[in-house]
Amino acid sequence: MNFKKCRVLSFDCYGTLIDWESGILAALRPVLSTHTIDLSNDQILELYAEMEAKAEGGEYVKYREILKQVMNQIGKTLGFMPTSSELDCLAKSLKSWKPFPDTVEALQALKQSFRLAVISNIDDDLFALSVKHLKVEFDRVITAEQAKAYKPSLHTFKLAVEKIGVAPETILHIAQSIYHDIRPAKTMGLFTVWVNRRTGKEGSGATPPASAYPDLEVPDLKTLVSIIGRGQ
Repeated sequence: MNFKKCRVLSFDCYGTLIDWESGILAALRPVLSTHTIDLSNDQILELYAEMEAKAEGGEYVKYREILKQVMNQIGKTLGFMPTSSELDCLAKSLKSWKPFPDTVEALQALKQSFRLAVISNIDDDLFALSVKHLKVEFDRVITAEQAKAYKPSLHTFKLAVEKIGVAPETILHIAQSIYHDIRPAKTMGLFTVWVNRRTGKEGSGATPPASAYPDLEVPDLKTLVSIIGRGQ
């Protein structure tokens, strides 16, 4: 890849910058334990992925409501009725979801050479709780709340390109999810980097399985920073 052609780096947030799988597990395990349900981490994450994709595929509602729908469907699938507190457990826990160990340093390094953007399936107010952990100022933030649609909808990426204000071929989109990000970003003409945070793990985790061909695959952002440094 010729990184000199890239004017803006856009990032997925949850799963790429923020360790959402650890956050999801921390929120769901106590609920499942209360209802004496014992599932492996992979089983929990794959169930979450299935329910979230179904909820996001319907008529647009805010992400807080998506998370309630996910909890409700998990309860139906596993045979229990979540309490009101349990329905809110994911949304309430999101503010404590932490970045991956390499995230902050990588963002700060990349900010020296590029404009940075976020394209995220999130509400504006929820992202505001997470951005505090990232310790960098993004030039553009595009959310599902603004687009009134969830990735992999191309509408989200069309809005992102419009708001970022540069040609698609000068944007490098960096994401963990093939399903939500890499495939639709490629369709839109963006260059893509797949951050395969699940390198060495089985299954697709909290994102539905999908296939696409990113322009570059890396195991983490530290590796990406190193590669970009060599290519500049």
